[in-house]
Amino acid sequence: MIYAAYQAQTDLFDPFRTMARMSRRFLDTAMAGNRMSGFGESALLRNLSAACEMVERSGLSHARPAFDIASVMVGNREVAVVEEVALALPFGTLLHFAKDLDQPQPRILVVAPLSGHFATLLIDTVRTLLPENDVYVTDWANARDVPLSAGGFGFDGYVEHVIRFLEAIGPGAHALAVCQPCVQVLAATAVMAQNDNPATPLSITLMAGPVDTRVNPTKVNELATSKPLDWFEQNLIATVPPGFAGSGRRVYPGFVQVGAFLAMNMDRHVKAHVELFENLAMGEHEKAHTTKTFYDEYFAVLDLAAEFYLETIRIVFQEHDLPRGVLTYQGEPVDFRAIRRTALLTVEGERDDICAVGQTVAAQDICASLRPHLRRHHMQAGVGHYGVFSGRRWKGQVYPLVRSHILASDG
Repeated sequence: MIYAAYQAQTDLFDPFRTMARMSRRFLDTAMAGNRMSGFGESALLRNLSAACEMVERSGLSHARPAFDIASVMVGNREVAVVEEVALALPFGTLLHFAKDLDQPQPRILVVAPLSGHFATLLIDTVRTLLPENDVYVTDWANARDVPLSAGGFGFDGYVEHVIRFLEAIGPGAHALAVCQPCVQVLAATAVMAQNDNPATPLSITLMAGPVDTRVNPTKVNELATSKPLDWFEQNLIATVPPGFAGSGRRVYPGFVQVGAFLAMNMDRHVKAHVELFENLAMGEHEKAHTTKTFYDEYFAVLDLAAEFYLETIRIVFQEHDLPRGVLTYQGEPVDFRAIRRTALLTVEGERDDICAVGQTVAAQDICASLRPHLRRHHMQAGVGHYGVFSGRRWKGQVYPLVRSHILASDG
């Protein structure tokens, strides 16, 4: 009943959010008229407008925000960027950010996490990569919009999608995984190497991912191991209600995941929204825009197929199949010693409270057949989880290492 209750509450409050939006527009028009007539702005009207906007923004979105990358600077000229669908599958689309360039650039698959948010969570990652790379992104579907006729989507399905996406890009590509898919990208690379797949990536970059969660367990890891798997299935899995394409599908709702993330740092989020109200009321539009942009993405949620969520809890967080050497794909053992020619870069954040220091670098030991010159690790000082792949230090300190790693292994 959890999903039905959530949807009923959402439907109940939608009219209030609509009224708040209309009221804010009216107040903003009134304030604009006051400015034009020379009467200036009223503090009361600004506060009322800010309050209306806070009510207007109080709900969650279940649609992917736009990447909205129309162009990038390549060298000293501006180049148009066009989003193209390179491969469409029921549970995910391979999205290509095409640029009209004569000079070929390294092709890179950015594998986004499937953990309650859309691939646009990595917009800063994509923007940074685009000027010097031919970028593809895994644009995961909201499971509540995938009809039951499409079948299920589990851990193996994710690995299969990574393999099919790399095959669609073609031989000579690179892969960069952020957070949760570090496990699947490592597994996909091993499977492709075992099968001598010509599309096996030349390099992989694993950023802040749970390769071995036995190392420095975080609150996220402790929660995953504090209950038996049946508890997660009984308490966190819901059925998509009627009215959606995926009606009847069992899912781990995105609103539950976001609620868990909020609970981890509730004081910080409350403070951010208090400051947002103050900035709106004081007319500090630039500061307000920065906060709104972040939360527009943070509160855009997608549902995960139940089988993927539960298998991830079991395989990655409870039984640690990958670091124990017992991971399988489609019933066959995955041999990570098969990875011999794919260069490996692992990146961690010093203050990461989701994937702690030590959990991602574990991939270095797992890829035991790689020669030393094909391995590299970087621990970024002063950043938490999101700072590894977004923000000032990502652009200025982490990305230059990623760029060197890709160029050194590019065919």
